[in-house]
Amino acid sequence: MGFADLLNDVGGFGRFQWIHVTLLSIPGLLMASQNLLNNFTAGMPGHHCTIPNRTSIASSQNISQSEVDDRDVIGHQANFSELETEICLDGWTYDKSEFLSTVVSEWDLVCTLRPMKQMSQTIYMGGVLAGAVIFGGLSDRFGRKALLIWSYFQLATLGTCTAFSPSFMTYCIFRFMTGMAVSGVILNTVSLKVEWIPTMSRTLVGTLSSFFFTFGQMVLAGIAHSLRDWRKLQMAVCAPFFLFFLYSWWYSESARWLVLNRRSDEALKHIHRVARINRKPEMVEKITMEVLECHMHKEVQSSKTTHTAYDLIRTTVMRRISLCLMVVWFSTSFAYYGLAMDLQKFGVNIYLIQIIFGLVDFPAKLVALGSLTFLGRRITQGTCLLMSALMIFTNIFVPTDMQSIRTTLACLGKAFTSASFTCIYLFTGELYPTVIRQTGMGFTSTMSRVGSMAAPAVLIMEEMLPALPSMIYGGAAVVAGIIAFFLPETLNIPLPDTIEDVEEKW
Repeated sequence: MGFADLLNDVGGFGRFQWIHVTLLSIPGLLMASQNLLNNFTAGMPGHHCTIPNRTSIASSQNISQSEVDDRDVIGHQANFSELETEICLDGWTYDKSEFLSTVVSEWDLVCTLRPMKQMSQTIYMGGVLAGAVIFGGLSDRFGRKALLIWSYFQLATLGTCTAFSPSFMTYCIFRFMTGMAVSGVILNTVSLKVEWIPTMSRTLVGTLSSFFFTFGQMVLAGIAHSLRDWRKLQMAVCAPFFLFFLYSWWYSESARWLVLNRRSDEALKHIHRVARINRKPEMVEKITMEVLECHMHKEVQSSKTTHTAYDLIRTTVMRRISLCLMVVWFSTSFAYYGLAMDLQKFGVNIYLIQIIFGLVDFPAKLVALGSLTFLGRRITQGTCLLMSALMIFTNIFVPTDMQSIRTTLACLGKAFTSASFTCIYLFTGELYPTVIRQTGMGFTSTMSRVGSMAAPAVLIMEEMLPALPSMIYGGAAVVAGIIAFFLPETLNIPLPDTIEDVEEKW
């Protein structure tokens, strides 16, 4: 007997769970916007040096005015026959057909400042990394609901402030703080979901929830295309979190967490609330404090022990799980953002390619759902990573002039890494026990943020050898795919609540 039995007694996956999961999933529509926002707010528009007197230059060089207009003089004035090159003295002129305004055109992040574009994304991912470390531990101490509410507020406030940044440095600082809040939202959303749903429903809920993120990629493309101004776009994807902050007070704190933190009376109130919403009023009288403590006796005893991050590697099974998950999280994020964060390289309309990248996730995640349900987490996780590696490696041998084939393979690779993300979020939540679940989620997903920070830096190696980034992305996916098969299987197994549960089961 355990908490899973109590959930079944109060209605299993009933009306409360439907409302709870839906409200937690809706912000996922804009979480993709946060992670992929740099594709549009830091888009690189066509540009050339501003030429103060274009007509006189055209006549002196005996060329037409249109030829002057069409010259691309990125970084230097064009060398019109005998003219010597020199740096741009009169600023830049930007093409506004694709973007009306980006941080690149706002602060002239071109030529020697061109790396600042990728630097802003790395700084944002650094914030996500810091948030994973900080909010993971705080959530196990202060609760899932409290940290989630705060994360919504922080994201809404600082994300909106980003739109009013007066300088690039201020912009980067706000993006870093926003990234921290993004981690808080993601980690606490996952835990609040899995800790309130029955064992048999976890796979379906985890996969369907990920569709909100997938659809959000297309929402981002639509919003970006309609606004085309980075400040308006920034505002549009952050302001709705004020609404999520307001309705998040309806959430019920994790009863598992409350019991394990010696707040059983509050846990009982939440369980009674769930029973009433699920139209099981008779269970309010039947489930008493004695019944609750009887179901969770072992967990209550375990709660008397203080847990730290060291517990993630202290025992044999926990150590194996943590080390394997670190590699899988890193490689999944590394390959995903290596493919998804430089859409302009495909030579296709950036808004269209963003929609395509979102669309391919739907069939990939449906296949992953079937695999997670019938084959299990371990096989699904390993296979998705190995298939993404295959797509990446295959693309190395496709000639650059066969752009449609290269784009198709990249989309397939991205689809498999996206399915891998769906699996790893569910898998990690099921592997770690309740007493230290958030700390474990934060610890392992930290490696994901390291991967997302490293991915843009690897793209710089393209100048040394064009195929080198793909070789690195693919190699990392192969290693992680193999290591994933060393993780324990969690299909249809109740969530562990204590470290002893983990050691006994696996």
